[in-house]
Amino acid sequence: MTDQVGLDIYAIGEHHREDFAVSAPEIVLAAGAVNTKKIRLSSSVTILSSIDPVRVYQQYATIDALSNGRAEIMAGRGSFVESFPLFGYDLSDYDELFNEKLDMLLEVKKHTNVTWQGKHTQSVDNCPVYPRAVQDDLPIWVATGGYIESTIQIAEKGLPIAYATIGGNPKAFAKLVEVYKEIGARNGYSDEQLKVAAHSWGWIEENNFQAIENYFYPTKQTVDNIAKDRPHWSEMTKKQYYASVGPNGAMFVGDPAHVAQKIIRIIEDLQLNRFMLHLPIGSMPHEAVLKAIKLYGEEVAPIVRRHFENKG
Repeated sequence: MTDQVGLDIYAIGEHHREDFAVSAPEIVLAAGAVNTKKIRLSSSVTILSSIDPVRVYQQYATIDALSNGRAEIMAGRGSFVESFPLFGYDLSDYDELFNEKLDMLLEVKKHTNVTWQGKHTQSVDNCPVYPRAVQDDLPIWVATGGYIESTIQIAEKGLPIAYATIGGNPKAFAKLVEVYKEIGARNGYSDEQLKVAAHSWGWIEENNFQAIENYFYPTKQTVDNIAKDRPHWSEMTKKQYYASVGPNGAMFVGDPAHVAQKIIRIIEDLQLNRFMLHLPIGSMPHEAVLKAIKLYGEEVAPIVRRHFENKG
């Protein structure tokens, strides 16, 4: 459906919890690769800290071949940490694991024959890694929740960055984007390399009021479930929800015109190259989800595209 209605990218996350369906996004993306024609296909995210970087490259190189060059990797540390004990990793190594595995993934992408000395990864000596991606430069984005340390590290590597703008006022991320651009440029990377994306929750219906009302309870259920495991999260109230779907909030909920204008604003505020709408975060009726995707592709996206085309 996302391909048919003309959207640019389909991205799916990795979770190891009862309340999320997909633990292996590469399997879903491989299925999508042979059933789509134009849309790009990405993880969102691959929990790189708890997976073998060589396998990640091989999996996405395979998806790249199946899709004729439409695969992308979005790597993340892991907002959810269930995968760490599941696959035998120590949470005390949280940052070291990610940093080392990201460096190894970049090395595998760069060289067919890999030599690598690992601490948290295997060491390899001139080992070939196949298959190779169809794209000369398989995109590897790095996702972050908005910590400045992460922004600095990603900028120093010249990798495209994706911010999870799921709370507060998205405009607050503008300072981080500025830091990212400054440090990236200081390290010799071009504007073309220093791409910025944002990911937010949302829902679209033809009626603005109905969209806002219908999205509340499924979203509250999801947030409340997460809050049970996270001390810095709290159960969602109606007041919090209305603030989130309001003009300065991080949720993009409403009719197509309303959602389009809010997307335009965040793209301009954060100088985005890409905006991704998580649609929906909660469990909604399947037919309603298909309708929302259709509205997003056929009504929202054209409004946003025309706006920026007219600006030149």
